[in-house]
Amino acid sequence: MALTILQVALGLSLMASLLLPPLFYFLVITKRTSSHKTKLPPSPPKLPLIGNLHQLGSLPHRSLASLSKKHGPLMLLQLGEILTLIVSSPDMAREIMKTHDISFANRPSSKVTKILFYNNMGLGFSPYGEYWRKVRQLCIIHLLSAKRVQSYHLMREEEVAFMIEKIRQCSSPRTIDMSEVLFSFANDMTCRVVSGKLFRGGRRNELFHELLEENSYLLGAFNIEDYFPWLAWLGVFLGGLSSRARRNFKRWDDLLDEVIEDHENGKDDGEEDFVDVLLSLQKDSNLDFKLEKDHMKAISMGMFGAGTETTYTTLEWAMAELVRNSKTMEKLQDEVRGIVLEKRMVREEQLNAMTYLKAVVKETLRLHPPAPLLLPRESLKDCYIKDYFVPKKTRVFVNGWAINRDPEFWEEPNEFHPERFINNSVDFKGHDFQFIPFGAGRRICPGIQFAESTIELALANLVHRFEWELPYGLRREKLDMSENPGLVANRAKKLHLVAKPFLS
Repeated sequence: MALTILQVALGLSLMASLLLPPLFYFLVITKRTSSHKTKLPPSPPKLPLIGNLHQLGSLPHRSLASLSKKHGPLMLLQLGEILTLIVSSPDMAREIMKTHDISFANRPSSKVTKILFYNNMGLGFSPYGEYWRKVRQLCIIHLLSAKRVQSYHLMREEEVAFMIEKIRQCSSPRTIDMSEVLFSFANDMTCRVVSGKLFRGGRRNELFHELLEENSYLLGAFNIEDYFPWLAWLGVFLGGLSSRARRNFKRWDDLLDEVIEDHENGKDDGEEDFVDVLLSLQKDSNLDFKLEKDHMKAISMGMFGAGTETTYTTLEWAMAELVRNSKTMEKLQDEVRGIVLEKRMVREEQLNAMTYLKAVVKETLRLHPPAPLLLPRESLKDCYIKDYFVPKKTRVFVNGWAINRDPEFWEEPNEFHPERFINNSVDFKGHDFQFIPFGAGRRICPGIQFAESTIELALANLVHRFEWELPYGLRREKLDMSENPGLVANRAKKLHLVAKPFLS
């Protein structure tokens, strides 16, 4: 069983008196940072050796938001041996992701990401540099550009229709596991764009689901080797996260090899997908870097995970919020049904007229950003944020969850009110720093338009084609809205709903 951060922290605290060399190292680090002529960001009190690890809790975005209320929107923590900056306000987020964007454009390396992503060759965790720029350009041009995303509209409509039919076949009076339905939809849609329809057959979908869930756990779990490299030998006794990552990597590697070989052997359905594009680029003599097979696998794995998790998590939270807020559900259904004729599916060209739908999606992303702590950054050099000195190699977490609920920018920030986005130009495209579910700056998520198009089309059809209820006996106010710990904050408990077809 994996240990919690608190269990590890308490155990390490007890060991502190026996581990003089690392304790000496810790004191040297503390002396170096505290003796600098320019002041550091404020910090909560810390313990010997473990620093502030014990204060993270099981849901770090919530614990850190509470700490920031006391210590400020720019807060410096000592997590083991790692200096970590926590950013919790729109103004400070702008400093990191716009004013000093280049200085904080790097990704810190971790043991797990190096194992899973072929030594950090995927887009999300690749260090800042020439390789990252080329891979990002490749992904945007060949998978995520506005033109490319628009070209997937028939795929999206077909996959949404498949999901709606699946729900219809098992609807009222049966209770439906909507978490499973929505994950399968998001999985199918992403897989179809990245690698064709191949994942629909056999056991590949189940395997893909297992591997993604394991990735999410591994990327969000506490790994002692990242914070105390000198304690790597204890990994065997503390759950062996690196060993677990290697096992999952082996399964991913075998699966991705199979996918690529199927494409090389012509075992696809004729639709050009991202793997086809990568294979053609591999043979392109004009490409300005050599695209190896491991590059292709690392890039594809990142696309599978990001595309599936963002879509699934947002749709799951949106449906949960709508069944809890019946007036909001009715208002959304009235809008969609006023635009779309009976017995018809919502089409993409009709979405632009659905302003309340867009507001519901925005409000869901505000309250429930898929990654509440944005992927970590790392300072490439010493720099100053306002009057504070931030040393080189400082790890940076932007608390998007806290920023999206900042009471200085949002009225009733913890309430679900899509109306706040009506006649409001605030958007999640990276220009409004009070609303950054996808980040901002050079490291902004490149798949925003892909996610937005998929989520809007799916949600519009779900509320158009069915009336939704909670299972018998469960009251709206009693619906569990707690989150899973981890990199992606999906629901802790699966969402079970009853669907009644609205159209005959």
